[in-house]
This record gives sequence, structure tokens and C-alpha cells, in this order.
Amino acid sequence: MKNYEGLNMGNLTKIFVALILFWGLVYSQDEKNVSNVGTTAAPFLQIGVGARAIGMGGAFVATANDVSAMYWNPAGIGQLKNIEAIFVHSEWLVDITYDYAGIVFPMAQFGIIGANITALNMGEMEVRTVDRPEGTGELFEASDLALGLAYAYNLTNRFSLGFNVKYIQQRIWKEKASGFAVDIGTLYSTSLKGLRIGAALSNFGTDMKMSGNDLLVFYDPDPYQSGNNDQIYSELKTDSWPLPLVFQIGVAMDFINNDQHLLTFETDAVHPNNNTESMHLGMEYGWNYLFFLRAGYRNLFLEDSEEGLTLGGGLNFKLFGNLQFSINYAYADFGRLEDVQRYSLRLRF
Repeated sequence: MKNYEGLNMGNLTKIFVALILFWGLVYSQDEKNVSNVGTTAAPFLQIGVGARAIGMGGAFVATANDVSAMYWNPAGIGQLKNIEAIFVHSEWLVDITYDYAGIVFPMAQFGIIGANITALNMGEMEVRTVDRPEGTGELFEASDLALGLAYAYNLTNRFSLGFNVKYIQQRIWKEKASGFAVDIGTLYSTSLKGLRIGAALSNFGTDMKMSGNDLLVFYDPDPYQSGNNDQIYSELKTDSWPLPLVFQIGVAMDFINNDQHLLTFETDAVHPNNNTESMHLGMEYGWNYLFFLRAGYRNLFLEDSEEGLTLGGGLNFKLFGNLQFSINYAYADFGRLEDVQRYSLRLRF
């Protein structure tokens, strides 16, 4: 079976497998028995986007068929035919707020472009020191930010390739760190109806290093010698930390897909550089493309995981013209950290 661009599906399969193997080699760890927990910067980049995907346990790399694909697998936006926008809000753990917004624009034969922003904020807290444990009267805050530009192109009617380039910044009081990263994804719809294979490499980029006025100190090079200058202006040096690189490969299949019912199952294998390997499992049932129920399980087989069961649902509305309005909700169990409720709004024009 040949596609419309002269490449046969056998060659595309070889290209797809080669890309997966290449990413796996680039991303593989030398020490398989070391979890490396807490050894990366910008952990907020691993917070999943969209109540729909989270309701499916984060098993979304091979589904990735809405605007949230910019996060999960940027190749997925290549399949979109309309302008779509998404707005996500979560009351994250320990009173931290998490927000995400994104939009994609189809450009006909030139592919699809998109833009997204991610923000994590903990609000203001009092500055406390050993000498003044009740507070100094000053306030500080910590926040994270990521700005992304995405592009996807359909190489054929079955095979898509996508990228999401992003600027990342972390800030705490008068210090900040910044860096750049790229997400790369592929999505392949097989000739077997409803079977899709997706792969994504996320957060491949520069190391991050804190700098700022908080690191400026007075230094005395020889405190035991009298008469020397003990007010030399100096800067403390901080270490550089890598980004949380994640390689995921997923397989999804629509076991039922007709005008009234949709039933999708997906499983993703996850290989991060700051933890051990795990799997995500998820399912989605839709009725008349109006009402959806979802369930999943995150981090199956992960050592010392606090995550697990996820549940969710959604409603689609058609307002006027071609404008469609989707509301989605997801519940995620975090064990000893209790649970997180997530909400997202998606617009399709």
C-alpha cells in the first residue's frame, strides 16, 4: 500500500522504528539500578497537561489528538484540522497553583503551528532566618515558567512528526535559572483500523544553573591576617542540573469506533532520567461524542510511587457555527499526598 507522496508504508515503518531506537540510545542510562530521584532541575515540566489525558492515567502519547498533544506528543497536532485552544488549571500539591494555556493553527499543506505557556506559582511567603525565625518583614516567592512554540507536519496521511521548542525559567526570590529544551514526537497510524503507535522524547535541552543577587556575598580571603580587606565582593558558585528528560512510547487502539460509541485503550512505557521505568495505562469511553468517561493508572511498576488511580470525565458542546466547547475533569490519587483535582477547557473553532 503506497501513500500519496511516493513513500511506501514499509519504508515509513523502518523510519519510525529507527527514530525510536535512536532516541532510546540517546536517552539510555548507564546505571540501570539507580533511580536518580531529585537530580534534575525544573520538575514542573513533568506535570501532565489536560484533564482528558490525566483521566487516562497519562497514557496519551499514541492518542494525542487534541491541542494538549503539544505537551504529550507534538506530532499529534499534525492531525488537527481546526484551530484549537486549551486552558488548564490545577490546585497542585501543598497549595501550589498550576496553569497551562495553548493554541494551534493549521496552515493547510504547510503543517500546523502552536504556542503554549506553563506557569507554576506558590504565592508569597515570609522570609525567616536563624536570628529572626518569626520573619524579617520581607516576602519572597518561587515560580516556574515555560514558553513553547510547536510545529508538526504530516509526512504522509499516516505518519506525523512534531517539535515543541521551549524557553524555561525557574525563580526563587532574587535568584533565577533559565534554559532551552525541545520535545520531539512521532505518531504512526497503522493500516490496522484504530491501532496507533506514538513516541516522544521530552525536555532534551540545556542544563540549568541558579544565579542572582542572593549569591552575592562579602568574602575575606584570609580571616586570620590583620589589615587585609574583609569586604571583597564575591559570588557564590552553584552547580548545573540537567532537565528531566523523558522518553515515552505508547500503543493505542480503538476497539469500538462508530457514530454512537468510542472505546479506546492505551498503554505507555515511560523511561525518565530521574527515576526508574514505569508504565501508564488508560481508557476512554465516549457516547455520541458528547459525553466521556475515563480511567487509568499511572506509574505502574515504579518504585516508591505515590501516584496511581486516575478517573475523569468530559462533556462536549456545540455552541454556534463551528465553535465546539469541551469541559473535562480528572481526579488523580497521590497516596500520602492525598489527591489532585484538575480542570481543563478546550475550544475548537
